[in-house]
Amino acid sequence: MSQPKQHVQNAKHEQNRTLRSPGERYQARMESTSSATLQARLIASELENLTEVFERLSTDGSLRRAAALTVAARRRFVIGAGKSHAYASLLASDLSAAVAQVSLVDDSSLSTLDLLSDVRESDVLIAFSFRRYRRTTVEVAQQFAAAGGTVIAITDDASAPLGRYAHEVVEVGTDSASYADSPTAVAATIHLLATLTTASAKGARRRFADRDRISTALGMYLDESETAE
Repeated sequence: MSQPKQHVQNAKHEQNRTLRSPGERYQARMESTSSATLQARLIASELENLTEVFERLSTDGSLRRAAALTVAARRRFVIGAGKSHAYASLLASDLSAAVAQVSLVDDSSLSTLDLLSDVRESDVLIAFSFRRYRRTTVEVAQQFAAAGGTVIAITDDASAPLGRYAHEVVEVGTDSASYADSPTAVAATIHLLATLTTASAKGARRRFADRDRISTALGMYLDESETAE
């Protein structure tokens, strides 16, 4: 990337960081804007941010290292709070289709107390944390790392609080022209991480075959005849 282009991107990123809350971003970006103008601005912003994230991930190797750590772990835990809980749920769902011992950390399935009371050195915690950085996620990551587990941070800035306790930081920009920080590059990064992990996981083919057989036996999905128009 050329230096002038990098300078412009850095300036846009810093400007975006100054608007901390959705209310601030709404006031700065949304008021007195036509829908056509806003749509064009949003599409351009999403494409620009996604391209920047892909370029960074292609060159810094962080995502490939995160996938290697995930494959090597005996147990894999995924955590995120607030909006990041949706990201954590997506990754846990995609990983569990091909890899054993994947657990989503939340109060309905696995609580943080259960997680932190039984951390092993072979465990990995994949934690999602984006501004304004939920306290719970950062504190759980801190204690998980202190107990000997490996933390992978997926966050929006290399200097984000979660990075202090992470063995690997995957930086994913969320700059947007909207009042809400962009989920586009985060979802794409989740897709890449799940795919890279699955590609290196032993037994993935057998696990997929077993899941297909079981889902067919249970009649979980509509038959092709039922979906045909």
